[in-house]
Amino acid sequence: MKTVLITGCSSGYGLETARHFLDNGWSVVATMRSPRDDVLPRSERLRVLALDVTRPESIAQALAAAGPIDVLVNNAGIGALGAFEATPMQTVRELFETNTFGAMAMTQAVLPNFRQRGAGTIVNVTSSAVLAPFPLVAAYTASKTAIEGFTESLALELAQFGVRVKLVQPGYGPDTRFADNGAARMQGLIPEPYGAYAQRVFGEFAGVRVMTRPADVAQGVWQAANDTSAQLRFPAGPDAVALARAS
Repeated sequence: MKTVLITGCSSGYGLETARHFLDNGWSVVATMRSPRDDVLPRSERLRVLALDVTRPESIAQALAAAGPIDVLVNNAGIGALGAFEATPMQTVRELFETNTFGAMAMTQAVLPNFRQRGAGTIVNVTSSAVLAPFPLVAAYTASKTAIEGFTESLALELAQFGVRVKLVQPGYGPDTRFADNGAARMQGLIPEPYGAYAQRVFGEFAGVRVMTRPADVAQGVWQAANDTSAQLRFPAGPDAVALARAS
C-alpha cells in the first residue's frame, strides 16, 4: 500500500485530495497547521498531523511521525488579492514563505529518503495564474511562478535517482476557502485609485461559468502522482485546461 503526505488539508483542494487518495486505497498523511479530526472520514489508513511548512521544526516533527512516504503533495498555500502598490512587503514575504519556501523546505526534507530508495514522487500545486496573467494577484502569481521554475529544474536533477517531480495547475475555484483564509491579509489592499478597476475585475470573475472544482484538482494530483511518463504539467479544471491549450 502506497502512502501520500499532503500539506494544507484543512479545506479546499488539500481536503478533497486527501479524500480522493483514501477512496482509492492509499494510506494518507493529511497535514494542517491546526489538526481537525472532523473534516475527513475515519480510516485506519488515515493519519492527521500538525504541520506548518514555514517552520523547520514542524516539518521535521511531522515527517518523523509520518514515517516512509511514497508521494509528497505540496498543496499548502495562501493568497492575497489586491493592488501590488498597496501590498506591504511583509505580506509579499508571507506569500513566499508558504507558497514558495514552504514547498521547497518540504521537498528538501523528503529528498534524502527518496534518493536513497531510488523512488518517490513530488507533486507541486501551483495555479492557472501561471498560465495566463490575472490582475490584482501579482505577488501571489510570483510565488507560484517561482515553484514552476523550481519544479522544471528539479525534475531534471532528480531523474537520475528515479525520483519524479510533477506540477498540478488548478484553475479558478471560488468554492475553496482561498478568499476567506486570506481576508485579514487583504484588508486595505484596494486603495481608492484602484477601486473602479477592481470592481470591474470582481464582476468579471463573478460571471465566470466554467471553473475548477476541488474534485478536479484532486483528480489532477492523483494523475500526477501515478504518472510514470515524462509529462511535467497537469492542468486541473476545465478553465485551466483551456488556458494550457491556448498558451
